[in-house]
Amino acid sequence: MILTIIIQFVVAMIATGAFAIIFNAPKSEWIPAAFTGAVGWIVFFVMKEFGNSNMFSCLIATFFLTLISRMLAPLRKCPVTVFLLPGIFPLVPGAGIYYTSYYFIMNDPKEFWARGLDTFQEAGAIALGIIFALAIPKSLLKKVFRKN
Repeated sequence: MILTIIIQFVVAMIATGAFAIIFNAPKSEWIPAAFTGAVGWIVFFVMKEFGNSNMFSCLIATFFLTLISRMLAPLRKCPVTVFLLPGIFPLVPGAGIYYTSYYFIMNDPKEFWARGLDTFQEAGAIALGIIFALAIPKSLLKKVFRKN
């Protein structure tokens, strides 16, 4: 299990780092952005291993990912989006979007609606995770994470 988590972390970090490069994040922020995405993916992966649904796992992972992005932004003097946008890359349900489109084109309404609903739920969970984490007041975050 530990080896699997390490491999998942490294691959997610590489994928997120590559997306940070494509997204034109500053070079100095590639590693922190990649780390943020890898942590988000590991939260998702562990939640799934404990038997949670994709939707709930995406919600929790995105919530933590957004919190990490909010903590890194003032420390690194960058906008939150520099870390958040590349960070959600591993969580985006790309395969679900592909298969939803595929079943639509193949005229298979049963599979289309099943895949489409799952994909919509995962995308909605990502959006809600971001909203919930951004709704926490900055003053509360400062109190929780302040240096003593």
